[in-house]
Amino acid sequence: MKHKIGIRYEDKYLMEKRVALVPEHVKQLVEKGIEIQVVPSEKRIFKDEEYREAGAVLREEPLDADVILGVKEMPLNYFKAHKTYIFFSHTIKGQPYNMPLLQNMMDSKINLIDYERIVDAQGRRLIFFGRFAGLAGTINALWSLGQRLHRKGLETPFYKLKQTHHYNSLEEAKAAVSAVGQEIARNKLPDGIAPVVVGITGYGNVSKGAQEILSLLPSVEIFPDDLLQLEKQKNLPSNVIYKVIFEEKHLARPQKAGKKFDLQEYYHFPERFEGVFEQYLPHLTVLMNCMYWDDRYPRIVTKDYLEMLWKKGTLKLEVIGDVTCDPDGSVEITHEGTPIEDPVFVYHPETRKPVMGFDGEGVLVMAVDILPSELPREASKAFSDALIKFLPGLLEADFEVPFEKLQVPDPLKKAMILYHGELTPDYQYLKEYLK
Repeated sequence: MKHKIGIRYEDKYLMEKRVALVPEHVKQLVEKGIEIQVVPSEKRIFKDEEYREAGAVLREEPLDADVILGVKEMPLNYFKAHKTYIFFSHTIKGQPYNMPLLQNMMDSKINLIDYERIVDAQGRRLIFFGRFAGLAGTINALWSLGQRLHRKGLETPFYKLKQTHHYNSLEEAKAAVSAVGQEIARNKLPDGIAPVVVGITGYGNVSKGAQEILSLLPSVEIFPDDLLQLEKQKNLPSNVIYKVIFEEKHLARPQKAGKKFDLQEYYHFPERFEGVFEQYLPHLTVLMNCMYWDDRYPRIVTKDYLEMLWKKGTLKLEVIGDVTCDPDGSVEITHEGTPIEDPVFVYHPETRKPVMGFDGEGVLVMAVDILPSELPREASKAFSDALIKFLPGLLEADFEVPFEKLQVPDPLKKAMILYHGELTPDYQYLKEYLK
């Protein structure tokens, strides 16, 4: 049995404050005879002293632990042979920017487990930050909307909101959104912006987090088909916002005329489908992009379509909260993820150029790619609650046996991309991206 777990310092982002294992759970493991090594960090939301009091050993790199936990990508040449590393590697889609990282891990002969692939028998993720991405992303999007409208001379209660990380807790952030909702209910929204419509793509953990925030506002949920007729209705109330949830059937349709949408066919043969989501864009004020996407699927926002709307003068869309944050992905104008300290840019549909900040003509995009770190304490606690259940079984495993004989909890084995530096059977497809 391996008895040492390491918690590394997060160095990819300046404002990354999360941790995979919180002091409360460190104490539980130490009491079972497991040594926990923690690299000191001044920015981590849980202080070094909290880990020391929990029984952890504070030590600088390199760690000699057998299992090393992180959150975001670890740097090239960090890895030591035959150790097990667990983090979000962002390699499972063959992401070009991380193929050098994957190759370096292979060359280093390590074992790699990716949190994103720790799933149950139905493929549902078991360890995730998704809800907190949806929570923080939606608070940021509403804050961005207030800032953007203010610059256009429209004063709304949204202007009173702050970026999520400026609140001391999720509870405080929710209270601020609720206060905005109460003001909207009392005083209505200005004619220049009503009706405010927020569209959400997806219905998983990220979407649920987004909906949790929107539920704090006076809101009316409508169906996508109703959205297309909404602005034709007379005497619409302006003291509510309208919420629309988009599922896969609203994003794409079969290319074959007359064929009905089949979800499993869409998952397995997306090349048979074409995107139809853009018909809804002219009717949205805010788009929260909260769905999984890879390049097999149609985009939901394209540069060409935005340019057409812009030239026609029918672009109502003010803000895109791109929580999914795939560069050049489902929202084509998201050219890269943004840092917490510089979270938004304005994209001009005709020049096709982004400008950081709130000013300029076009659509504002909030694409922070570490959104849960804006709620670091609550996000880390929830993540650690899920992770600790798997660690004893991992520590008991014999990593000297062939992969097929490796005895670890099934979800961890499914999530093991590399074993002694070799791609495991489920991840052989990554060879094509390494070429």
